[in-house]
Amino acid sequence: MKAVSFPATARPPISLVLILGSMAALPAVTTDLYLPSLPVVAEELESSHTLVQATITGVLVGGAVGQLLTGPLSDRFGRRRPVLIGFAVHVLMSVLCALTPGIWPLVVLRVLQGIGNATATVTAMAVIRDRYTGAGASVLMSRLMLVIGVAPLFAPTAGGLIAGWWGWRSTFMVLAVLGAILILVLSKALPETLPPDRRRSEGLRGAARGYRVLLRDRHFMALAVLPGLGMGALMSYVAGSPFVFQEEYGLGETQFALIFAVNGAGLVAGAQVNAALMRRVTPLGVIRVIAPTTAVLGVWLLLVALGGDHSTGGLVALLVPLFLMLTINSLLMPNASALALSQHGERAGSAAALVGALQAGVAGTISPVVGALGGDGIAMAAVMLTTVVVALVVIALATPAYRRP
Repeated sequence: MKAVSFPATARPPISLVLILGSMAALPAVTTDLYLPSLPVVAEELESSHTLVQATITGVLVGGAVGQLLTGPLSDRFGRRRPVLIGFAVHVLMSVLCALTPGIWPLVVLRVLQGIGNATATVTAMAVIRDRYTGAGASVLMSRLMLVIGVAPLFAPTAGGLIAGWWGWRSTFMVLAVLGAILILVLSKALPETLPPDRRRSEGLRGAARGYRVLLRDRHFMALAVLPGLGMGALMSYVAGSPFVFQEEYGLGETQFALIFAVNGAGLVAGAQVNAALMRRVTPLGVIRVIAPTTAVLGVWLLLVALGGDHSTGGLVALLVPLFLMLTINSLLMPNASALALSQHGERAGSAAALVGALQAGVAGTISPVVGALGGDGIAMAAVMLTTVVVALVVIALATPAYRRP
């Protein structure tokens, strides 16, 4: 099946959006369902904030490694088989996480859980690239954000309730059940979009050669690193927010979950605005505008955090720039991903894997810095600002966004 230029005005099949969205949402649910339990895990396992945040980072690091492994496999064996095996790994690791005796085993198991989850991201992106290119791919990725965005809306609230009733370990049993359900659904409903005649029969050496081709393409690499920087800003918020809002501002788990849901709604709204923009604006045109806007909002957020007002008014003053920054930042990832994947259709799996690995790896490297700097609102805002400024520099220097034709 050959990739086609999908018109931005057309609607992708709702069945395909739901299938790919359900797959791609699993890594987000794996992170967000567990978020309200972080302070409790730190206390029960007698661990520091930094190590507990490493259980979030571990999923991202595992995702980066797993995607690099999955990409060539999906180009060789098709899209279905790797994702079904990966979800089986997710189920097993989730059960073991629920039984873990200490923080270090939990960190290791979360890395392995991320490796299993990685197959979902690679497969979803590769299926999109198998069928669509350009603005159409950006539209479909934005539609996926509608499904994926449900996780931030409900997962922390559900996770808080589950942990409150049965303890934080029960959240991992729920993740195991979700993985098992997805295996059953995907085994029947996921289409195979890479026919045998288009599969690459390369071994490890061929896979390494393919990655070398991608790594030497500087335009591709500049676009490929942008989703990682966008995700880095988002994950800095995800890793820092439980401690900022629950400890620094004294909010309860329900209040924190409500704030997280509102910001999740902003992510969904941003993705849908992006899909609408694709009817009139190119992906590069969107990136050209949102990059400096996000940097300005980051400066605003840091100035509010430096004010140190922990009253109700201070909380509202922090939430406004945070919401706007997260919402506008959400437009960076689908557009940069679509542009990057349009470069190498002949090795879509490897290209999707490298984009996804950079997204997870860069975000996994950035987010622990919040805890290392103290885990407070200033640290969260400073890391988010630095990340979006770096993205702006990459866009300005390594892409044609600000260059005249």
